[in-house]
Amino acid sequence: MARSESVPSTVLVTGGAGFLGSHACVEFLDHGYEIVVVDDYSRSAPQVLTRVERIAGRFVGAVYELDIRDRRALSAVFDRHCVDAVVHFAAHHAVGESARTSLPYYDTNLGGTIALLHTMREHDVRRLVYASTCAVYGDAGPRPLDETTPPHPVGPYARSKWICEQILTDVCRYRDDFTVLCLRHATPAGAHPSGLLGEDPHGTPDSPLQVLAQVAEGRLDRLRVFGADHPTPDGTAIRDYLHVMDAAEAHRVALDHLTGTSGMRVYNLGSGKGSSVLETIAVFSRTCGRPLPYDIRPRRPDDIPELVADASAVARDWGWRATRTLSDMCRDAWHFGQLNPHGYADSARRPDAHD
Repeated sequence: MARSESVPSTVLVTGGAGFLGSHACVEFLDHGYEIVVVDDYSRSAPQVLTRVERIAGRFVGAVYELDIRDRRALSAVFDRHCVDAVVHFAAHHAVGESARTSLPYYDTNLGGTIALLHTMREHDVRRLVYASTCAVYGDAGPRPLDETTPPHPVGPYARSKWICEQILTDVCRYRDDFTVLCLRHATPAGAHPSGLLGEDPHGTPDSPLQVLAQVAEGRLDRLRVFGADHPTPDGTAIRDYLHVMDAAEAHRVALDHLTGTSGMRVYNLGSGKGSSVLETIAVFSRTCGRPLPYDIRPRRPDDIPELVADASAVARDWGWRATRTLSDMCRDAWHFGQLNPHGYADSARRPDAHD
């Protein structure tokens, strides 16, 4: 059963042990929210939440290991807790991987969202913050893309997120008491400045900055740059990177704005400034103090030359702006890598970032 329509106090966080989800959990705890986390750890690790508690100085209210497509297990969580709102991060999100294995992306991203909506309806929970992606815009052009830009998703990951957005739009159209704040984020990067939380992708990293972090750590030999013949100033693809701490803050601000409204609203989250792959390599090389090796490969079929988000709407409506730079992202990602050379895989080797 849901609480009243006051500001949410107990928040269910799906995918709360993941990269963006874990940083958001710190932000929620820091601002007084009680959180309940569900995660299947397919892309994360249970010990992440211990680190979340350590940074925040507060306990996570409850943690459940489950697949959100399992409606029976998910319903039991709602039965045990008086959930006021949900923040939905749980999804497969690697663009390159989705092109190689599309069905698991549709299965998890659509199936998980549908199961969550069914369960929310059964327990009269009517407020949702949905973590979407600017990848839904696809190859829409070189200008910064605002929320009026017609989506043209390329690849299974982006299409799965766009279909979820359409489902949420329909839910709000036919339920006038339902509220969704849909946040289309640029590419999240960086790490918590403590070095306790960061990005530890399972398998091959997906974004250039993820790969560069592992090249700097010696876990990979070089970055493969796909295409030097894009219609961009240096020929390499341009992306808008968003510090994970800025992204986490935006999701907390969204929680603060769930009250007193209904329907679905969409906001971009990004810096509004793109960085090419070669520019990103140069910044990370300066950060770690040595040139990072790379080689040029042919373009892949679904590669998009440029994707930069215009986040002026959320700045106007909520006062949120990204404040951290690409240099900050590289510094924090490098710091996390130095303190966690094996990622989250070997807890015995994890140092105390405050020693």
